[in-house]
Amino acid sequence: MTELLQKQGVRGQLHRPEGDPVAGLVLTHGAGSNCDTKLLRAMAEGFVERGVLVLLFDLPFRQRRASGPPHPSRAAEDREGVAEAVAVMRDFGPEPVWAGGHSYGGRQASMLAAEVPAGIDALLLLSYPLHPPAKPEKPRTDHFPDLRTPAVIVHGSKDPFATTEEMESALELIPGTTILVEFDGARHDLAPDKFPVVDRAVAAMFDLLQRREK
Repeated sequence: MTELLQKQGVRGQLHRPEGDPVAGLVLTHGAGSNCDTKLLRAMAEGFVERGVLVLLFDLPFRQRRASGPPHPSRAAEDREGVAEAVAVMRDFGPEPVWAGGHSYGGRQASMLAAEVPAGIDALLLLSYPLHPPAKPEKPRTDHFPDLRTPAVIVHGSKDPFATTEEMESALELIPGTTILVEFDGARHDLAPDKFPVVDRAVAAMFDLLQRREK
């Protein structure tokens, strides 16, 4: 069941599983879109089938205007938007609560997890934008050494924001547990209708959950 949600400054879609949820997941979008994308809808459907309560939500920059990229000077507001979405999910009661998103949205979630380690139980980072296209000399990894939250990183080998080798090297900077899910030939959009992105992402997140419970 899907319903529109607007609560505590959070705007999005709540996707409910049948029965009591086994976990909660808040997912957001990249710099050029909103929460109603093919990738995020596919992820919501896949996680709901496994009993996860899923919230797809728009970041504050997208709530302010329907199009256009975020401004770097207001990125902290977008991280606060992730924190508010996590708080809304916790109000619904599922445990654990996971957070993440596509590209820019995933980056902001990971930065929030580095700043507030206890706030998020695990991360799902879809096409993490490791550096601007064709600019590997500008890595977006300053917070990686402070990231202790377990994370699943879903990456396509043809993503212009990072090569597989660059991603593997960057993940060595993270002290927390990481699982890299790689798709040969996938680009930044991950093409969930072409690659088994959802199935493998769901499996990897539940693998993290099992590791935590041991």
